[in-house]
Amino acid sequence: MHRPRPTLESVALHAGVSRATVSRVVNGSTRVAEDSRAAVLRAIDELGYVPNQAARSLVTQRTDSFALVLPEEPGRVFSDDQFFPGVVRGVGQELEDADKQLVLMMARSPASRDRIERFALARHVDGVMVASVHGADPLPAALARMGIPVVCNERLLGATALPYVGVDNAGGAALAVRHLLGSGRTRVVTVAGPQDMVAGIDRLTGYRTALKEAGREPVVAAGDFTQESGAVAMRELLAREPELDAVFVASDLMGLGVLRALRRAGRRVPEDVAVVGFDDVQAARYADPPLTTVRQPIAEIGRRLARQLLRLAGGEAIEPAVVLDVELVQRGSA
Repeated sequence: MHRPRPTLESVALHAGVSRATVSRVVNGSTRVAEDSRAAVLRAIDELGYVPNQAARSLVTQRTDSFALVLPEEPGRVFSDDQFFPGVVRGVGQELEDADKQLVLMMARSPASRDRIERFALARHVDGVMVASVHGADPLPAALARMGIPVVCNERLLGATALPYVGVDNAGGAALAVRHLLGSGRTRVVTVAGPQDMVAGIDRLTGYRTALKEAGREPVVAAGDFTQESGAVAMRELLAREPELDAVFVASDLMGLGVLRALRRAGRRVPEDVAVVGFDDVQAARYADPPLTTVRQPIAEIGRRLARQLLRLAGGEAIEPAVVLDVELVQRGSA
């Protein structure tokens, strides 16, 4: 025989308290005596009571759900780039630890951005994290104007300032270039990332800074953080600067394309050309040769994004900018 689902009333009767007391315990109120709270929690456990989330949301004005918005094509998010899965894993772990739900959303077109705005405005989530922002994307600022808590991965380009969690992109790039120069390389070129993204801009800035310190001229070709764009840019650099002996590549995925292009051009790595990437995705370790790179703590970025948003949504004061350290990981390519 089917057993009726326990209700607030049945929990109250079992615990010997009022329905209002059970409601306060379920909704996290602190205005409940400890003995009453213990009795309610015991009754919930014994009866197997599960709160009605829709009704609870009406009372608390919270959904216990948080969105991670990725302004990228799904094919890019779920490709062999470990950055996005790593961030999603970190966000998911932090939210799970807090007993919250992750909602993953893509926003690569005006229509998809409008849909996300409507979804957030209807208060289906308690806050939004936005990662991989391109250019002056209007979505984060639009969400913030609606009164929705928003935290970004990297600072926003333009005048809008929102809380963000990023890494020391410029410092990491400069560290990579100084390593190449310190190992005796004299003609260090770069495959830069897209210049509509903070990571691409700052890593190019770091490259230029380190070369200027050494009194050398920059030689730049740009990619879009994909393997193929790295190969195309490397072929361009070989044509423009045949005497190059080192390459700083603004992402490991582009670095894999660089290695392929160098191999096809008959250049040995690291004997003829040293290569350093950025990110330390898993594929870097298994490249031929293994890729020296600047490691950013990808999963930790996700955890800190979620942690900051949970605090912001809870009404706590947070740091406007969290910048995580990076480190050089030396392998066979440099």
